[in-house]
Amino acid sequence: MDLNFIQVILVIIVAFFAGMEGILDEFHFHQPVIACTLIGLVTGQLVPCMILGGTLQMIALGWSNVGAAVAPDAALAAVASAIILVLGGQGKGGVSSAIAIAVPLAVAGLLLTILARTIATAIVHIMDRYAEQGSFRGIETWHVIAICMQGVRIALPAALILAVGAGPVREVLNAMPTWLTEGLSIGGGMVVAVGYAMVINMMATAEVWPFFAIGFVLATVKDLTLIGLGAIGISMALIYLNLSEKSGSSNGGPANSGDPLGDIIDNY
Repeated sequence: MDLNFIQVILVIIVAFFAGMEGILDEFHFHQPVIACTLIGLVTGQLVPCMILGGTLQMIALGWSNVGAAVAPDAALAAVASAIILVLGGQGKGGVSSAIAIAVPLAVAGLLLTILARTIATAIVHIMDRYAEQGSFRGIETWHVIAICMQGVRIALPAALILAVGAGPVREVLNAMPTWLTEGLSIGGGMVVAVGYAMVINMMATAEVWPFFAIGFVLATVKDLTLIGLGAIGISMALIYLNLSEKSGSSNGGPANSGDPLGDIIDNY
């Protein structure tokens, strides 16, 4: 699929905001489900990009910065794979290949992340000098420059992929043998499962397992839509939060054990 000039500019703008949000983390444009959806919206490939974003989001749930360890770049993975999916012109059929491509792109994005953070260290020292001079304007200017640098970190690779064009991207995807595309599809599905398992491993506690089991069973009911499942999930979350508040505010009972259901039963 060939993109016109307006679409190219809009895609680069989305990539720029996705890079900035990787640091600001305010509007979550860097999350795959949002970044891919926005790119699909401006390119007219909304459904395939939403499927790609939703699948990549399950993988990115297991990515987090822990200490000095830097997680793979979810923003670059989402933006680059969505652009490749759009340029490839395969629609929903190209989602599996785009997912498999996204993972190595996310790992490669670590190099750009480390480079940006290294440059940011020098910018901090510049801001320190302006702070010594009492110049708030200088501090704000370099703060904006540092944030824009994070946007360029994603916008530049996106522009390079767009510069290559739809033709070469489509030729590369079509030249991939069947065994490779099927292998990438299987590998992409395994990565999603591993990412979701990592999230469960981090969040799993004795008191939330019943909610997980109920949700898992409800997901098998064919008459329930995604909206219905979402409403049930929100209701369960509100019930759990309400029980947590009651457990934490109980007076004269045993100490809060972290299990709201157990604490309430013990109080009675």
